[in-house]
Amino acid sequence: MYSCLNMPRADSLQGSLDLLVLKILSRTPRLHGYTIMAAISEYSDDVLQAEEGSLNPALHRMEEAGWIRAEWVTKQTGRRARVYELTATGKKQLAMEESRWQAITSAVNRILRTV
Repeated sequence: MYSCLNMPRADSLQGSLDLLVLKILSRTPRLHGYTIMAAISEYSDDVLQAEEGSLNPALHRMEEAGWIRAEWVTKQTGRRARVYELTATGKKQLAMEESRWQAITSAVNRILRTV
């Protein structure tokens, strides 16, 4: 899952990994897993850390669902890396995930303001 620095509960953002990965790949295609992990950390100002043990199964699941596609490439160092990019189905899923996230955060905010 996530290691949430500065947050007491690591499950606070459970279920948002797909959204984060899809959003990052929508902005910057052809990233490998390590770069996706680094982007989550960087864009969240180090509040969120995606662990390799959570990210790799999520990437595999999203690939099987047709949301992303993967390709092996050879880097300048001669090492092979698997890079990921969003598919048309993934773009639709991203829109649904963003809408769902907005609804959830809006509902939580309403509760925080009224209770």
